[in-house]
Amino acid sequence: MSEMLKKARAYEAEKAAQTDKNTRPLFHISAPAGWINDPNGFSVYDGKIHLFYQYYPYAREWGPMHWGHSVTTDMISWEQLPAALAPDQDYDRNGCFSGSAIEADNKHVLVYTGVTKITLPDGREEERQNQCIAFGDGRDYVKYENNPVVTGEMLPENCSRIDFRDPKIWKEEDTYYLIVGSKDNRQIGQVVLCSSKDLKEWKFETVLAANSTGKVGTMWECPDFFPLGDKHVLICSPQNMKAEKYEFHNGNNSVYFLGNYDKNSHIFEKEEPHTIDYGLDFYAPQTTLLPDGRRVMIAWMKSWDACVVPDTQDWQGMMTLPRELEVKDGQIWQQPVREIAQYHKNPCHYEHAEIDGETALSGICGRTMDLTVTMDEQDFNVFSIQLAADEEYETSFTYHKGTGILEIDRTYCGVTKDVVCVRKIKIADPKGLKKMRFILDRQSIELFINDGQQVATTAVCTPLEAEGIRFFSDKKMYITVEKYDIIL
Repeated sequence: MSEMLKKARAYEAEKAAQTDKNTRPLFHISAPAGWINDPNGFSVYDGKIHLFYQYYPYAREWGPMHWGHSVTTDMISWEQLPAALAPDQDYDRNGCFSGSAIEADNKHVLVYTGVTKITLPDGREEERQNQCIAFGDGRDYVKYENNPVVTGEMLPENCSRIDFRDPKIWKEEDTYYLIVGSKDNRQIGQVVLCSSKDLKEWKFETVLAANSTGKVGTMWECPDFFPLGDKHVLICSPQNMKAEKYEFHNGNNSVYFLGNYDKNSHIFEKEEPHTIDYGLDFYAPQTTLLPDGRRVMIAWMKSWDACVVPDTQDWQGMMTLPRELEVKDGQIWQQPVREIAQYHKNPCHYEHAEIDGETALSGICGRTMDLTVTMDEQDFNVFSIQLAADEEYETSFTYHKGTGILEIDRTYCGVTKDVVCVRKIKIADPKGLKKMRFILDRQSIELFINDGQQVATTAVCTPLEAEGIRFFSDKKMYITVEKYDIIL
């Protein structure tokens, strides 16, 4: 183990011991200290579910990337393990960037992007991003002596060697496949496909997909590719993507394509891009396949351009709740992993509760909960729910029935910077908004709309004492409310 990794492990252990766990997310992954971003290595190994993440332990700002590490058996209660990787080799001295993991020959294999710099013939330095591997036992990992195993020199000449990162690995029969985010020399985002029989010797296969229309951003980060139902799904996170009315906000986006894939020719015929999450804080999703056949996705709960962290907090960044995916009606639907029901406590239920003006319901409050609100077809114009609320703070979700627009507003959640606080969502169901399921966990609110047809993720920085929930309707109406506290 390198001295750099030992130092990181000692530092994070010290910070974890000093941290008041009651001030951190209860059931969402966050780092012991410092900065985290993209989820990495979401995988099953030795009977447990592992999640690694981009990690700089020494400051709340992005720094030389390490890999943090957490493990779970149910995706709700997570155990923090020591950091897995540090940028301690020549080929990754500028960072161990994002990647994935797979079980192979009883080993846990991490695949990541090593970042370094080379000196060009004219004396200039230029960055290089190449793909590397490490073998481990679920806790400690040893980098392969012949890293990197996939380099930019293996790609066609018109592909970037500087922007070539975030490998996602899987196995089909006796062959390992790897897709990597890339772009060509025209700044066109793309995903390239490579293959290997032994994880150590790789070859370039093809450009699996590209931004052929020019509308889906530039660099395609954090790609993922998998079968789901009778389709294949390509997920990526394009940079510099222009919004289209209510779709594709945040600039740094996350989108998915459904399509048909020919495994023999490696041709993926993709359909139109879709928004994955309509909220303010969601990027770099990654999926894994569970032993029971569920495809589960997790993402970084943050936007590159927004920061809602209080100055008193010495950590920044967290992950979303893992979500189960399915294809229905030509799009991906998402639901919180069903294991969350194992932690339901203190049920509170209202059938046909009257809402007229601003209304509070006894027992409906808190900051760690699973809350579902169902509305029947009724004569109202505006309906709103305010969460994490008191006299000073609130985050509101307001539905305008006539236009079919749901507006999220965290302006009064406690932000101290001029960040984006409002997002408008066009409800996809022609019948409008019928059901809202909120998952609250201290610093976050995840909303699943109409049984997961759309999802919106929002980070908040509201003091934990603000735990009220208020309802509002401009006309008398009735709702069904089902609330459970989440207690670990």
